[in-house]
Amino acid sequence: MKTYLISLFSPDGPPPAEVDLSRIMTDLEVVNDEIRAAGSWVFAGGLGDQASATTIRKSDAVADAVLTDGPFIEAKEHLGGFTIVRSDDYDVVLGWAERIAGVTGLPVEVRPFVDQDDPGQVPTDR
Repeated sequence: MKTYLISLFSPDGPPPAEVDLSRIMTDLEVVNDEIRAAGSWVFAGGLGDQASATTIRKSDAVADAVLTDGPFIEAKEHLGGFTIVRSDDYDVVLGWAERIAGVTGLPVEVRPFVDQDDPGQVPTDR
């Protein structure tokens, strides 16, 4: 079974006043429940505002790492949340991602994890 990252990209700043976050979260939970019922749920979460990030740079030649408040790059959109799923059917994963995009109105990206056979790349069951 392959593991996939479904990434949601958010614009900077708070959501516009016309966005009903309560309805979005309720509708998103319906999709999440279906992923759980399929036995494909691994983990999901929303991320803090882009300004809460800290970027760390360190090369082997430098003794101390350089920490910078804020994101690595400035962009109009940033990673705002994610869902990790497992499935043998990529089309099913794309279907969930499409539904998540429809519920949230946000751009969504699907990417497989690499080295699926490497135990260090496979999430552990708790």
